[in-house]
Amino acid sequence: MTLTPTGRREERDGQTHVVFERTFRAPIDDVWAAITEPERLERWIGTWSGDPASGRVDFRMTAEAEDAPVEVFEIRECDEPRLLVVDSRSPDDADVVWHLRLALAEADGVTTLRFSQSVPGAEMAESVGPGWEYYLDRLVAAETGSDVAAVDWDAYYPAQSDHYRELFS
Repeated sequence: MTLTPTGRREERDGQTHVVFERTFRAPIDDVWAAITEPERLERWIGTWSGDPASGRVDFRMTAEAEDAPVEVFEIRECDEPRLLVVDSRSPDDADVVWHLRLALAEADGVTTLRFSQSVPGAEMAESVGPGWEYYLDRLVAAETGSDVAAVDWDAYYPAQSDHYRELFS
């Protein structure tokens, strides 16, 4: 099964970003909890530890492996329950800083998550794009009571890589 890529390219603040949207029939506070509370976050991607008030947390992407390495996420902006902006270093290249932005808006009982990540070029986009499609679909599955394990990585990567490489070339 191959899924249609939903991400799009956007230029912002002198950087190129890949942007995704997902909608939830849920109040904004509930979706905020799903993307910020360690127990809820772990259902679809990973977990964090530390004190967010310090401006940084340690994140482990447990959806990839139980022994996933810890990544430091620096909290740049937090406006609960509407906006979370964090920075992290690429695990493949410490010189590359990933800027992640999660913006939530609620209208008529539907909350929209607009997620973006900075992407410096086509080579990174070919894995980052399918990766976020996969993880955001796992978030949707977790929040709708579907089987998160049924979200199949092979439907995203490398199936969507060409789309993202071309989008960022």
